[in-house]
Amino acid sequence: MTTSAKQAIKKAGDERPSGRDLRIVVLRARFNARVVDGLLVGAQDELAACGVPERGIEVIDVPGAFELPQAAALVAKVGIVDAIVALGAVIKGETDHYEHIARECAAGLAVVGRESGVPVSFGVLTVQQEEHALSRSGPGPENKGAEAARAGVAMALLARRLRGRPRRGASRSA
Repeated sequence: MTTSAKQAIKKAGDERPSGRDLRIVVLRARFNARVVDGLLVGAQDELAACGVPERGIEVIDVPGAFELPQAAALVAKVGIVDAIVALGAVIKGETDHYEHIARECAAGLAVVGRESGVPVSFGVLTVQQEEHALSRSGPGPENKGAEAARAGVAMALLARRLRGRPRRGASRSA
Protein backbone atom coordinates (compact mmCIF):
# COMPACT_ATOMS: atom_id res chain seq x y z
CA MET A 1 0.00 0.00 0.00
CA THR A 2 1.34 3.41 -0.92
CA THR A 3 1.99 6.11 1.66
CA SER A 4 -0.76 8.30 0.22
CA ALA A 5 -3.26 5.41 0.45
CA LYS A 6 -2.29 4.82 4.08
CA GLN A 7 -2.70 8.53 4.83
CA ALA A 8 -6.13 8.58 3.15
CA ILE A 9 -7.27 5.59 5.25
CA LYS A 10 -5.92 7.14 8.45
CA LYS A 11 -7.59 10.47 7.63
CA ALA A 12 -10.95 8.78 6.99
CA GLY A 13 -10.62 6.90 10.29
CA ASP A 14 -9.90 10.13 12.15
CA GLU A 15 -13.22 11.74 11.23
CA ARG A 16 -15.57 12.05 14.19
CA PRO A 17 -18.98 10.52 13.67
CA SER A 18 -21.95 12.30 15.24
CA GLY A 19 -23.33 10.41 18.22
CA ARG A 20 -25.74 13.04 19.47
CA ASP A 21 -28.66 10.64 20.05
CA LEU A 22 -26.80 7.42 20.85
CA ARG A 23 -26.80 5.33 23.99
CA ILE A 24 -23.40 3.83 24.70
CA VAL A 25 -22.37 1.48 27.50
CA VAL A 26 -18.71 1.53 28.43
CA LEU A 27 -17.55 -1.61 30.21
CA ARG A 28 -14.52 -0.96 32.41
CA ALA A 29 -12.42 -3.87 33.65
CA ARG A 30 -11.15 -2.98 37.13
CA PHE A 31 -8.05 -5.20 36.94
CA ASN A 32 -5.06 -3.04 35.92
CA ALA A 33 -7.13 -0.03 37.01
CA ARG A 34 -4.30 2.47 36.54
CA VAL A 35 -4.22 1.66 32.82
CA VAL A 36 -7.95 1.14 32.30
CA ASP A 37 -8.85 4.41 34.03
CA GLY A 38 -6.73 6.20 31.41
CA LEU A 39 -8.59 4.34 28.66
CA LEU A 40 -11.87 5.41 30.25
CA VAL A 41 -10.88 9.08 30.28
CA GLY A 42 -9.93 8.81 26.61
CA ALA A 43 -13.21 7.07 25.77
CA GLN A 44 -15.33 9.59 27.67
CA ASP A 45 -13.52 12.53 26.07
CA GLU A 46 -14.00 11.03 22.61
CA LEU A 47 -17.68 10.24 23.19
CA ALA A 48 -18.20 13.85 24.27
CA ALA A 49 -16.31 15.08 21.19
CA CYS A 50 -18.60 12.91 19.03
CA GLY A 51 -21.59 14.60 20.64
CA VAL A 52 -22.86 11.68 22.70
CA PRO A 53 -24.79 13.31 25.55
CA GLU A 54 -23.64 12.59 29.09
CA ARG A 55 -27.02 10.95 29.83
CA GLY A 56 -26.39 8.64 26.86
CA ILE A 57 -23.25 7.14 28.41
CA GLU A 58 -23.27 4.53 31.14
CA VAL A 59 -20.07 3.13 32.66
CA ILE A 60 -20.33 -0.36 34.12
CA ASP A 61 -17.47 -1.90 36.09
CA VAL A 62 -16.52 -5.57 35.81
CA PRO A 63 -13.75 -7.39 37.70
CA GLY A 64 -11.39 -7.97 34.77
CA ALA A 65 -10.94 -8.52 31.05
CA PHE A 66 -12.14 -12.12 31.26
CA GLU A 67 -15.55 -10.88 32.45
CA LEU A 68 -15.97 -8.32 29.67
CA PRO A 69 -17.64 -10.72 27.19
CA GLN A 70 -20.21 -11.93 29.72
CA ALA A 71 -21.00 -8.36 30.76
CA ALA A 72 -21.29 -7.34 27.09
CA ALA A 73 -23.70 -10.23 26.46
CA LEU A 74 -25.85 -9.17 29.42
CA VAL A 75 -25.93 -5.56 28.22
CA ALA A 76 -26.72 -6.59 24.63
CA LYS A 77 -29.52 -8.88 25.81
CA VAL A 78 -31.25 -5.97 27.57
CA GLY A 79 -31.35 -4.30 24.16
CA ILE A 80 -31.33 -0.65 25.17
CA VAL A 81 -27.93 0.40 23.82
CA ASP A 82 -26.61 1.36 20.43
CA ALA A 83 -23.06 0.17 21.11
CA ILE A 84 -20.80 -1.28 23.77
CA VAL A 85 -17.23 -0.09 24.31
CA ALA A 86 -15.15 -2.68 26.17
CA LEU A 87 -12.08 -1.36 28.01
CA GLY A 88 -9.46 -3.46 29.71
CA ALA A 89 -5.77 -4.30 29.90
CA VAL A 90 -4.05 -7.66 29.82
CA ILE A 91 -0.35 -7.37 30.57
CA LYS A 92 1.99 -10.32 30.06
CA GLY A 93 3.36 -11.84 33.21
CA GLU A 94 5.48 -14.87 33.99
CA THR A 95 2.82 -17.48 33.17
CA ASP A 96 0.56 -18.44 30.25
CA HIS A 97 -2.36 -16.73 31.99
CA TYR A 98 -1.96 -13.69 29.70
CA GLU A 99 -2.54 -15.68 26.50
CA HIS A 100 -5.67 -17.37 27.83
CA ILE A 101 -7.29 -14.18 29.10
CA ALA A 102 -6.43 -12.12 26.01
CA ARG A 103 -7.67 -14.80 23.60
CA GLU A 104 -10.93 -15.47 25.45
CA CYS A 105 -11.65 -11.78 25.92
CA ALA A 106 -11.16 -10.94 22.25
CA ALA A 107 -13.04 -13.98 20.97
CA GLY A 108 -15.88 -13.53 23.45
CA LEU A 109 -16.42 -9.87 22.60
CA ALA A 110 -16.41 -10.68 18.87
CA VAL A 111 -19.05 -13.36 19.40
CA VAL A 112 -21.28 -11.00 21.38
CA GLY A 113 -21.16 -8.41 18.62
CA ARG A 114 -21.89 -10.91 15.86
CA GLU A 115 -24.63 -12.81 17.66
CA SER A 116 -26.44 -9.88 19.28
CA GLY A 117 -26.18 -7.37 16.44
CA VAL A 118 -25.08 -4.75 18.98
CA PRO A 119 -21.73 -3.27 17.95
CA VAL A 120 -18.98 -4.06 20.45
CA SER A 121 -15.74 -2.14 20.11
CA PHE A 122 -12.48 -3.56 21.41
CA GLY A 123 -10.57 -1.22 23.70
CA VAL A 124 -8.64 -3.96 25.48
CA LEU A 125 -4.88 -3.56 25.52
CA THR A 126 -2.90 -6.78 25.21
CA VAL A 127 0.71 -5.83 25.81
CA GLN A 128 4.02 -7.27 26.90
CA GLN A 129 4.91 -4.58 29.46
CA GLU A 130 3.06 -2.13 31.68
CA GLU A 131 4.96 0.77 30.08
CA HIS A 132 3.38 -0.12 26.73
CA ALA A 133 -0.07 -0.11 28.33
CA LEU A 134 0.53 3.23 30.00
CA SER A 135 1.67 4.84 26.73
CA ARG A 136 -1.51 3.61 24.99
CA SER A 137 -3.80 4.76 27.79
CA GLY A 138 -2.37 8.19 28.50
CA PRO A 139 -3.66 11.54 27.29
CA GLY A 140 -3.31 12.30 23.61
CA PRO A 141 -3.98 10.89 20.16
CA GLU A 142 -2.55 7.42 20.94
CA ASN A 143 -5.19 6.67 23.59
CA LYS A 144 -6.80 3.37 22.58
CA GLY A 145 -9.89 4.06 24.70
CA ALA A 146 -10.62 7.05 22.48
CA GLU A 147 -10.15 4.91 19.37
CA ALA A 148 -12.53 2.27 20.71
CA ALA A 149 -15.13 4.90 21.57
CA ARG A 150 -14.94 6.42 18.08
CA ALA A 151 -15.29 2.96 16.54
CA GLY A 152 -18.29 2.24 18.76
CA VAL A 153 -20.06 5.41 17.63
CA ALA A 154 -19.25 4.74 13.96
CA MET A 155 -20.53 1.15 14.16
CA ALA A 156 -23.70 2.19 16.01
CA LEU A 157 -24.45 4.67 13.23
CA LEU A 158 -23.73 2.04 10.58
CA ALA A 159 -26.06 -0.44 12.29
CA ARG A 160 -28.84 2.16 12.44
CA ARG A 161 -28.39 3.04 8.79
CA LEU A 162 -28.44 -0.58 7.66
CA ARG A 163 -31.41 -1.49 9.84
CA GLY A 164 -33.38 1.33 8.23
CA ARG A 165 -32.94 -0.10 4.74
CA PRO A 166 -35.55 -2.37 3.21
CA ARG A 167 -34.50 -5.97 2.59
CA ARG A 168 -33.52 -6.89 -0.95
CA GLY A 169 -36.56 -7.76 -2.98
CA ALA A 170 -38.92 -6.21 -0.43
CA SER A 171 -41.14 -3.42 -1.61
CA ARG A 172 -40.90 -0.03 0.06
CA SER A 173 -44.66 0.22 0.37
CA ALA A 174 -46.31 -1.94 2.96
